[in-house]
Amino acid sequence: MNETEEIFKIRFIENSPEMEIRSSAPQAENQNRECNFFNCFDVFKCGYNGKKMSVYIYPIKRYVDDKGVPISLPLSSEFIQILETIMNSPYYVNDPKKACIFVPSIDLLNQNNIRLKETSQVLSSLPYWNSGFNHLLFNMLPGSVPEYNPVLEINSHSAMIAGASFSTWSYRKTHDISIPVFSKIHGHPFDSETCKEGSRQWLAVSAQTNIHFEYKNQLEDLAEEHTELLVLNRCSESNSTFRCRGGDSFTYPEVLQDSTFCLIIRGARLGQTTLSDAMRSGCIPVFVSDGYIPPFDDNIDWKRASISVFEEGLGDLIHVLKSVSDERVSEMRQQACFLWVKYFSSIPRIVNTVLEILNSRIFSRYALTYEDWNNPPGKKGVSAPLFLPTIAPKSQGFTAVILTYDRLESLFQVILKVVQAPSLAKVLVVWNNQVKAPPPAKIWPKIHKPLKVVQTKENRLSNRFYPYDEIETEAVLAIDDDIVMLTADEMEFAYEVWREFPDRIVGFPSRVHLYDNATKKWKYESEWTNEISMVLTGAAFYHKYYSYLYTYSMPGDIKEWVDDHMNCEDIAMNFLVANVTGKAPIKVTPRKKFKCPECTNVEMLSADVIHMAERSECINRFAESYGVMTLKTVEFRADPVLYKDNFPEKLKRFNNVGSL
Repeated sequence: MNETEEIFKIRFIENSPEMEIRSSAPQAENQNRECNFFNCFDVFKCGYNGKKMSVYIYPIKRYVDDKGVPISLPLSSEFIQILETIMNSPYYVNDPKKACIFVPSIDLLNQNNIRLKETSQVLSSLPYWNSGFNHLLFNMLPGSVPEYNPVLEINSHSAMIAGASFSTWSYRKTHDISIPVFSKIHGHPFDSETCKEGSRQWLAVSAQTNIHFEYKNQLEDLAEEHTELLVLNRCSESNSTFRCRGGDSFTYPEVLQDSTFCLIIRGARLGQTTLSDAMRSGCIPVFVSDGYIPPFDDNIDWKRASISVFEEGLGDLIHVLKSVSDERVSEMRQQACFLWVKYFSSIPRIVNTVLEILNSRIFSRYALTYEDWNNPPGKKGVSAPLFLPTIAPKSQGFTAVILTYDRLESLFQVILKVVQAPSLAKVLVVWNNQVKAPPPAKIWPKIHKPLKVVQTKENRLSNRFYPYDEIETEAVLAIDDDIVMLTADEMEFAYEVWREFPDRIVGFPSRVHLYDNATKKWKYESEWTNEISMVLTGAAFYHKYYSYLYTYSMPGDIKEWVDDHMNCEDIAMNFLVANVTGKAPIKVTPRKKFKCPECTNVEMLSADVIHMAERSECINRFAESYGVMTLKTVEFRADPVLYKDNFPEKLKRFNNVGSL
């Protein structure tokens, strides 16, 4: 070897062979900033265990250079816990040939404890490195003096990083995972009493010791003006268990338990142990750090447990915090404590959360839901009370329930349209006219599916949701007698969507509720928008279980009010389902026009000039009856596969789908 060829040597210690790294060997590349799950991860390695990934840990070795100087410090207790947690998890395998994800046994938690260039070369020399594909690196303290970059400064290339200080420019969505900086300061067991309701001495506290002097000065100015703000500094460089303000000292982190809100401000590093300390103390985090990616941000709904304030808006801090209601404070405090216990409280909790996120990315069909991630056990509305399989059985089909009064021509057209849907099992006509009997059987359309007519005793809109014995299927298509524009393909497609979401209302005409700041009331809006919160039951699928709830378990006097005013039964059903499930309805197909071309405006209920005002009144009355606005807003629409794509019709299953 000549002098230019050999520039570096690495030896494996602990009964392992010596290894040389030469300049001619492949060197580690810089981090690939374009990485995501789809271009820097080989998912085909993950099929060995069916429903879960497999994780391999490289053998633990100690790396030294040619002079015997260690390349990194001995493994920290935290990193040893990480490896032990992985080994004790159901994902661990000891055969690299069956591995989906590889974890190097190199402690990268604290960048200050490693030699960057040499560590990069060690990684590139790993036998399965492959430019970092499918490799997972753990890091909590990235960057170094003076920049403190928010990402580990080694040549990781395509490796995934579970890191604690990501910003929006350094975080690779669907590839990296943001984790918390584990706090070791807690010396006593967690006390759940800190999460319960009750007033606290301070509105907000700033107990960090490494924030920029400009923020510190601004906070101290605010504290002089607002005595409910407590701004603390380190008492001495050698003591981290106390914080001081003037001559007063406070024990840390106990002082956090005396404050409603705790500030998490941009410091030398974006990731702060203060976040974990605050949540453990039942203190609501207030992020004042533009661009910071909070821990597990892709899965945790931080709006339920924290408040964010722009750095330039720090002067409005007190105004923002005082505007939060006591009820909201209680909810956020309990949510923060729940998140800490479940995801932050120990190294194994953090690691298991990382593994669950990765497994959910790979096997999305078995991924945890939003409710699984964010709702404490037993919280109302976690899931629908329908004991159904993930996908409802197709064999039963659906029952079309048509509410009518005396519009035979359009009614018969609707029946002839509905019967064309392959999955239709039965047609049930609810004859809502007590004065005039239904027409004789001989004039009804001749169809190849069962048709049943039920005459009601009173003319009520709620009759359409009565749990009739004739409804034998789980799926119900509620449809008005003037909806003659729907095609068989549209109805069949909507039924297929409902089968995948049997706990929701799935249908065609959509509406949204909005809050009017001028009147301080909710408003019913029928304009075309991307957002929806209601699917009208003039043409919608729902589970027959909701007919029982609507008829026998409707809160307050909602059902009676609907019948008295002959309006809003569809809004009432949307409130009911959203309250039970905590989920939004699903609109299908782009069609937005649902007008009866054969009907005159005089015949249509919606022609009444007070219709819109009454619909808005309905929303406000129903919200008052429930005690909360149950409707959920969503920007989502389901269209058939290949819809609008330029493919031959024989390749498409649903060709006859109406346009806008």
